[in-house]
This record gives sequence, structure tokens and C-alpha cells, in this order.
Amino acid sequence: MKTILEKGPKTETQKNPKSYPSGTHIITGNQATAIGAYLSGVQVVAAYPITPQSPVVEELARFIESGELNAEFVHVESEHSAMSVCIGASIVGARVFTATSANGLAYMCEQLHWASGSRLPIVMACVNRAMAAPWSVQNDQQDSMSQRDAGWIQLFCRNNQEILDTVIQAFKIAEKVYLPVMVCYDGYILSHTVMPVEVPNAKDVQDFIPPYVPHTPIDLKKPVNINPVTLPDPRQNADGIVCHGYLEHKYLHHTALRESFPVIEEIDNEFKERFGRSCGGLCSTYKFDDAKIVVVCAGSISLLSSIAIDMLREVGIPAGLLTLRTYRPFPNEKLLQLLHDKKLIVTIDKSLSYGYQGPICVDLKSALFESSSDTLLIGYIAGLGGRDVKPYEIAEAVYETWDKYNKGKIVKRDLTEAKWINCKY
Repeated sequence: MKTILEKGPKTETQKNPKSYPSGTHIITGNQATAIGAYLSGVQVVAAYPITPQSPVVEELARFIESGELNAEFVHVESEHSAMSVCIGASIVGARVFTATSANGLAYMCEQLHWASGSRLPIVMACVNRAMAAPWSVQNDQQDSMSQRDAGWIQLFCRNNQEILDTVIQAFKIAEKVYLPVMVCYDGYILSHTVMPVEVPNAKDVQDFIPPYVPHTPIDLKKPVNINPVTLPDPRQNADGIVCHGYLEHKYLHHTALRESFPVIEEIDNEFKERFGRSCGGLCSTYKFDDAKIVVVCAGSISLLSSIAIDMLREVGIPAGLLTLRTYRPFPNEKLLQLLHDKKLIVTIDKSLSYGYQGPICVDLKSALFESSSDTLLIGYIAGLGGRDVKPYEIAEAVYETWDKYNKGKIVKRDLTEAKWINCKY
């Protein structure tokens, strides 16, 4: 059986877009996303508006309408259609991009699986927003976390600079491993907040990202079916070649995700060498080496947590921070390597696996089960539906957990039940 995707001819990725002015710009996270897609030479943008994502595709529409970006802008009737357009365009060899949030992402659900199962290097920004009902347009991470098993790479950003840099890296990652990439960042907190962002030179970005080489070559003289019904077991096709059954396809998909860890780190390192900045690869740390209690989280809450770590250090608590940048595939081996000697871990999830605990908490527990470490893990839920989370509230939660640990008062219920920050119920 073949285990390597057949590569087709190189496509005409955009060669010479008008150069977006490089240098430091004061821009929102949504603008950073659009500029990242622009600099990456995107050729097809599928767009359907939803708060707080809408300004991303509005900015790209402006680039295209003004002639700054030579790309097709497809204004569709739904998020399901947006991903359908991305799938079709990617299959025929275009570099594609879209963005969405919350219930729009949920509406895409069927096509998310189609895109990843087809091994298409689509890049999508997910501007994290709470899922209805009850209805909310405010931030948490429930939307992307709810799709963590859709087979996409998921990368989380802490600030607007990381949004721009991660979008650029995402195209290179996606096209190297033939998997779609979801770039996740917190709605309003980052999407609508302005920050200084260093925009790289367009030519340098073009040199960084090679042309997209599709694995589904289109030849009118040799028509083929793309993703027909697959039987459970391998079978011969019309040419007598034994083709994969459904199980083999899923094995290869899963293996590609697990083998993308070094690619994600290598591309982040290449980006740092060329542009002088790193997004952390799989994860990043702060005041970590001598820490005995570690906060683990993802997204912009990491910035609040770093302030909480400073507050805790001031009163003698040996606290540190580990920020997940890559959430899917889940970097269990990297986390075990970093956390093996830590006494206590506090996870802060801005989402909930209903009926149990936060997704990061659950996945990290699973990883710790692989080791002989006696590390204890306490999971907190915070910020759902845009509820404000303050550094002192994080510091208080960590302080109370550390104090309870040192007094030997942590019981089984503390380890198996979600704890809540700033919940008034």
C-alpha cells in the first residue's frame, strides 16, 4: 500500500503582491490575521461574517477590491458553504483561507472532518467565542475545543504579534504535512484590541513559504473521483492497485498529526532565524525551571497568568507558567518532559468538557498517567461567556491550592471535580 501522498505539479501561488508596508503597526488581532493571510499569498478567501471574526474577512475583502491582493473573494451563504469552497479550491491547487467563530464553527462541523480527512492544507482563523445557548457574543474557548477531535492542527495565540506570525507559519505547516490548521485566538480580548505588531517584509514571507504543491493533481484526460465511498477493508481499484480501507486512512491521518510535532517546532525555529521571533513551537514557559507549582493554560489568559505568577513569587510561592501553543495534536511527550519533576499543576480552562472537567485538564491528566510521576493536578474553569478574569483571582486560586497541598488537605474530590474561578452561583 502507498503511505506517501502523490504530489502534483506546483501551482502559481501569488508571486508579487503589492508589498504591505513592513515595520511596526498598531493593529487589532483581526487585522493581524488578515495581514498574515495577505503576506502568505492566499489565493482564495471564503467569507461568511460572524462576530467577532467579521473584520478579518472585511479587511481581506478590502485588500482584494483595491488590487493589493490578487485573490478570489467568495462571499457564501453560510459557514458550511465557506468550508466547502475552501475544500474545492484547495483540491484544485489554490492556497485558501477562511475565518469563523462559535456557532459558525459548529455549522462547519461536517466539512471540518471532510477537510482533514482529505488531507487538505486549509488555514482557518477561529476567533474564540462562547457557544450558544444561552446566546453570547463574548469570549471563551468552547468553540475550538468542541472541535478538537475533527482532525485539525490547533494552534493558540497569546497576543496580536503571535496571531500574525502563527498565520504565516500555519500555511507552511499545513502544506508540509498536508493537514488543515486552525489558528485560535480570543475574541475581543485580542481580536478587537490594538497592540504594536511587527509586520515582516512581504518578499521575506514569500521566500519563507514555498509554493503550494497539491497532492490531488487535476488532469482532464485522467478524470478521478475524489473521496468516493470507502469500504472497510483494502481492495483493488480498476488498475489492480490495492487501496486503503477506511481504517488505514484514519491510521495515516492520525499518524500524520502525531508526526507533525517536529514540523511545528522546526518551522517556528526557521521563523525565528529569519524574523527574530518565536511563538514557542509546541509550548512556552515563564519562571518555570525552579517552580514547584505550575499553571497550565492556552491563549491570552496566559498573559494574565504571568502577572499572577509574579504576584505569587512576591509572597514566596514557587509558581511557574506553561502555555500550550499547540493543543492538537496534544504534545503529551513534551509536557511530560517539562512537568515530570513538578509537585502540583493547576490548569485553567476557558472551556468545559460538560459533565467532567476542562479539556486541557483532562488531556493533561491522560498524559500524566503515562508516567510514574506523583504530580497532582487541580483543574479550574474560568472566563466562560466573557466573564472577566483578573490576575489576582488566578493568584488566589493558585495560592489556596498550594496552601492546601502543603497542609496535606488535598482529597480525591479536589482532583476529579472542576473548580470555578469567579463563579457567583
